[in-house]
Amino acid sequence: MLGSALSPATPAFDLQQACATGLEAFITVSNKIQLGQIDSAIAGGTDTVSDAPIAVSDGLRTALLKASHAKSLGQRVKAFASIRPSDFAPETPRTNEPRTGLSMGEHQAITTAKWGITREAQDEIAFNSHQNLARAYDEGFFDDLITPFKGLARDQNLRPESTIEKLGTLPAVFGKNLSTTATMSAANSTPLSDGASAVLVGTREWAAERNLPVLARFVDAQTAAVDFVHGHEGLLMAPAHAVPVMLARNGLTFADIDFFEIHEAFASTVLTTLAAWEDENYCRTELGLDAPLGTVDRSKLNVAGSSLAAGHPFAATGARIVATAAKLVEKKARETGRTSRALISVCAAGGLGAVALIESAN
Repeated sequence: MLGSALSPATPAFDLQQACATGLEAFITVSNKIQLGQIDSAIAGGTDTVSDAPIAVSDGLRTALLKASHAKSLGQRVKAFASIRPSDFAPETPRTNEPRTGLSMGEHQAITTAKWGITREAQDEIAFNSHQNLARAYDEGFFDDLITPFKGLARDQNLRPESTIEKLGTLPAVFGKNLSTTATMSAANSTPLSDGASAVLVGTREWAAERNLPVLARFVDAQTAAVDFVHGHEGLLMAPAHAVPVMLARNGLTFADIDFFEIHEAFASTVLTTLAAWEDENYCRTELGLDAPLGTVDRSKLNVAGSSLAAGHPFAATGARIVATAAKLVEKKARETGRTSRALISVCAAGGLGAVALIESAN
């Protein structure tokens, strides 16, 4: 806070939940507002891969710690002498799960194969993401949501000229060691990128006192976790478990949702989640439901594009999706004269997931 334009008396805190960080920040401050602890807050996140922190190897770290704790010159020399040339190789950031050693992509490849998700279906999700994001930009949807930075006013990852045929020519990059055909390519897997996002949350009274427009209302949220190490569930399937709990608590079904904002960690992540909700056996044995949760209307899915086209700066993605969803429901309500709802779903490393429900403020 001391380095910002906000009051130095403003409390602040950090939280981290990998891909769900931004959404979890939004949920946390929204709950504080509903409890009456605060009347306003800014929730968001930022991440970078172009200037990512580089860690030293375990060998070099151990030697440096021993040298710093040495009580004599001999002990210090002995510590430095233990360093090997390979220890100087830096440890670059990775998305590998520490309990399995597999990357997020390799984990998802297992889930993709299990559910029989085709390459064609994944490429279609990726193609639609780019087309929808490009159209939203061209229509001016993001004009009051994006703050240009160093001359950049659009996501650099956006490829509106791509075709499904072009996407189909890219080689698979995940799942190549599985017994099934590898289907996950760089095009239908979300790239890590640089980015920052924030959403302003407050009570109606606080907003009215400052003459600020209110786009949407936070309704509810739910988090979940799955055992992807000892169990049989996929790493990124937690949102599939969280959504039915949240909908049931609010007496809603998919038919009551106007927009489904599902984070595109991979195209197949979206598809496996949708398939799970449609599968009677999965819904009964894994979700404890008596029937399939339902089918998501594809015309309501990520209508302004999502992570495959925009990129995925881990901590920033959640707030980006919240801001997009808020503007979508406000616009829909203004056009139809009725309440509009958006369901937000974000999977995360560690077998975690966060989902939220927002609706127009009318």
